[in-house]
Formats: sequence, structure tokens, C-alpha cells
Amino acid sequence: MGLPRSPCAPSGVCAIIPGPRTFRQLINRFGGAGAALDALPSLAARSLRGRTIRIATREEALRELEAALAFGVRFVTTVDPEYPPLLKEIADAPPLIALRGASWAAQRDGVAIVGSRNASAAGLAFTERLARSLALENYIIVSGLARGIDAVAHRATLHTGTIAVLAGGHARPYPAEHAHLMEEIAERGLIVSEMPIEWEPRGRDFPRRNRIISGLSRGTIVVEAARRSGSLITARFANEQGREVFAVPGSPLDPRAEGVNDLIRQGATLCARPEDVISVLAENAGGPARKNLFDDDMLQGEETLIDELDLFSTLDESAFEEGTAPPRFSAPGPAAECGVDLDTHGQGDQSLRADAHEIVVSLLGPAPVLVDDLIRVAGLTAREVQGVLVELDVEGRLQRHGANRVSLVYNQKL
Repeated sequence: MGLPRSPCAPSGVCAIIPGPRTFRQLINRFGGAGAALDALPSLAARSLRGRTIRIATREEALRELEAALAFGVRFVTTVDPEYPPLLKEIADAPPLIALRGASWAAQRDGVAIVGSRNASAAGLAFTERLARSLALENYIIVSGLARGIDAVAHRATLHTGTIAVLAGGHARPYPAEHAHLMEEIAERGLIVSEMPIEWEPRGRDFPRRNRIISGLSRGTIVVEAARRSGSLITARFANEQGREVFAVPGSPLDPRAEGVNDLIRQGATLCARPEDVISVLAENAGGPARKNLFDDDMLQGEETLIDELDLFSTLDESAFEEGTAPPRFSAPGPAAECGVDLDTHGQGDQSLRADAHEIVVSLLGPAPVLVDDLIRVAGLTAREVQGVLVELDVEGRLQRHGANRVSLVYNQKL
């Protein structure tokens, strides 16, 4: 595998992995990888204004293969039978992917479930039930191994198989505390990456990964997302790929629901129960692409995610931009992937967890949630959760509803 783009060294040497369009152009022009690699230095010299591209040596390629073997990873190209058929359909399908786990998982129809890393207890509980119900309908759940919604979707379907798409290489899962979860997924499901084995993910790698999440799926469900959330990037990719986009409505008082409520207003399919997804996917199997849900003006001034090189025409200032531009977005920085791990069953890194009060408050919102769900999702004892609820009640910050449900009083969370 090539090296993703990094800043050019003073010598002018750049490390770049050609984007899918550039890769196809090179192969089609020269008839094979060997001939394309031989021609690439002279092409770059003519097109990149004095800068050069460093091609990986044979020794580096062999080390990559050895590292893949050590991790149980295999490389698959778009011409191999094991390559996921849904992913192959998209315009910017990665020409080479690294897989670990069960091959059959990628041959099934996928449904992506994505959402907030700092999700509410209600959102996490709904995600768990939604993922399990879709798995029972023989859909494979696809997500990005992130904290919050992603991790719950994966854990809920470990027994039936799930697909995790990495932003970095197989040796660098992110967040690091999900390394154990990744091992569990690999036992019954599949891990997918387009990056080198040891690649440490950067901010721009996360939205780039999102096109693969949506590409592996017939539909993408966004459970909770604030405006400008990375989950909305996945929804946009799904829409541009002609796939279904679903959004779980949330309280207009909860900032975590602003993005999903916007999606519904723009025409995404409302998802309030698993049947909403199942029926739409059954009706629209093989049907026409969905209408555009997004305003093209929103793309202006945002970052290019995939480097495409204009090697076959006179270079201009856009040589490092995409010629047939898939969507461009502002990539969240690495800090955007950090935060308290609110996954179920208390399996997060204990050093990253806040105290019980902060955890419970972060999981509550304007939408009522069952106390039993709150206890389970928080990974705390019933005594700890009930103690916090009593404190909030005394402070006038808690509202109690029927059927043992609670919520925060609006505008009191901060």
C-alpha cells in the first residue's frame, strides 16, 4: 500500500497515496502497476513543478506484507472476489483494502449506524435495539469503531457479525481502548482499512474513512449528531453514492439532535423504529438514487479529503486537488475523536472516565430515558446512578416521568 499524503520535505519529496481516480488513470494508461510505477517519476517531474514522488521500495513493500501477515490481515483489490460488492459500486472505491476477519461479512447487505461520541443514554439504548433488530433481518451492521454510538452498534451485533472501518492502520486502532473490541469484532465480523498497517490516524483520515462506511452499506442511519458532526459527512457520502439516508429524530432542546433534525428537514427518512429502515430498504432495492439532501454551497472552502494528481495535463494550482471532486469537508482534528468513553458495559479505559456525577449528567438530556437503561449504559452500579439522580432531583435539575423515566430540566445541564 502507498503512503497517504504528508507535508513535503524541504527537498520537495512528497509522500502521497494516489486517489482512486489517479490510480485508475495510471493503470488504464499503462496497462498494469509495474509499467505505471516505471512511468510515474517522469510524469511527476513534468506535472508537479519540480517536486518528486517517492515510490515505496521493494523492501518497504515486503515489510508491509510481513506486518500484515503478523496481524492476520490480507490485501484485497477491486478485481478480487472477496472485495465488498457494495463498496465496489462507489465512484471513489479504494483500489486496495486491508481486511481482517470473516470474508462473508462483506458479501452481505450492510447498514451503517453512526452518531455522536458523547451520546445520550436514550440514544445509546435506541442504537442497541436498532442494531440487534436489523441484524436479525440479516443486515450486517457497519460503523467506525468510535466511542459512543459506533461502539454500541458494534457490541450489540458481535454475535451476528459487524464491520468496523478504521481511519488508521490495523496496528493503530482509534481510540486505543477499543483494541479489545476490535479483536472481538475480528472473531465473527470484519475489520477494514485502506491505510498502511502502522498508519496513525490524523484528523483528515476520519472523514475519508466515512466514505467507506457508507460505501459498504445500503443505508446509513444517523442516531445523534450535532451540526458539523462527522456523522453528517457519512450521511452526505451515502446520499452522493445513491444510498438511503435515515435520521433518528431527537429533542429540539438537545444540541446532540440538531444535525439529525436538520437531516429530516432536508428529506432524510425518519427512523423511529427498525421497521422504518427495513421497509424502505426492501422497497428501494436496486431502485433509483435518492435526491440530493444537501446544499452544495456548504462545500465551499472545505478541505479536500483525497489527493488526486493531475498527471496527464498541464499542472495548475489544483494539481493536489480532486479533479472529479467527491465531497470536501472540514476534517475534525484528532482531539475531536477524544472524550469520555460512554460505551456500554463499562469496558472503556478507566483512566478516561469522569466521576459518576459527570457520567450520568453527560448521558442525560431533554429526552426521557429509562433509569434501567441509564444504569446499564453508564457502566455504574445502580446505587451510584440513583445517588446522582437524587442529587439532581434535590438541585431541581431532574424531571421524573412515568414508567421510571427521567430527563434533565431544559437549560440546566450547563
